[in-house]
Amino acid sequence: MHRNFLFDLDQTLLDFHATERLALQLVLNENGLPFSEELYQDFRACNKALWLRLERGEISRTELFRRRFAHVLRLCGAEGREPLAVNDAFVRSMARNGIPMEGAMDFVRRLRGGIPGARLYVITNGVTVNAKGRIASTGLDRYLDGVFISEELGAAKPARAYFDRCLQEIGAPPEDCIVIGDSLTSDMLGAQNAGLCSVWFRPEGDAAEAVRKYDIDFCAASFDELYTVLAAWAAGR
Repeated sequence: MHRNFLFDLDQTLLDFHATERLALQLVLNENGLPFSEELYQDFRACNKALWLRLERGEISRTELFRRRFAHVLRLCGAEGREPLAVNDAFVRSMARNGIPMEGAMDFVRRLRGGIPGARLYVITNGVTVNAKGRIASTGLDRYLDGVFISEELGAAKPARAYFDRCLQEIGAPPEDCIVIGDSLTSDMLGAQNAGLCSVWFRPEGDAAEAVRKYDIDFCAASFDELYTVLAAWAAGR
């Protein structure tokens, strides 16, 4: 019997924010535009709000990409630039510069070697070239049995359809799968929608209320704690 671990990618295994900041700085510098920490934080807030709207089905992926860089170009006084062209350069830069979360690589090696029948998968709403590039650039791909990207599946977290397609590809029943992620509205809600066991990783805010609202099974604040939780789940304890 295999135990299937479905990991969110960003802020769970890879440090999305560190890569995002570096890529934004590089692409703006390449275009002769100014970069600052204030600008990055503004971009980050705008980007997060747009991804939440995408999760709710309010905008398309193309609209998200256009809007986030139209916003940045306005802040830089460069409204005449093509937002989607700058976005494409940004995505390519991110794909070359994956940065693991501290302790993530040791954790996945430990999980692969320490839990019999362990299979590791990534579940992400990211762009294909971005997600696969960052995974490969860190060497994380050597430890994975599969990567499920919304752009390729035609559905996105937290929709049940996304998880149904993942499980179909894995070829495993729901009880042999567990979702691990940091996002309540994407990972934990998605697990709830699909009837899957879940671990909320690095919980922030009112944990008790979130556990009730999203029917979360476990919480873990570190990779050591996460390993203990997953080992117990795999053993059926």
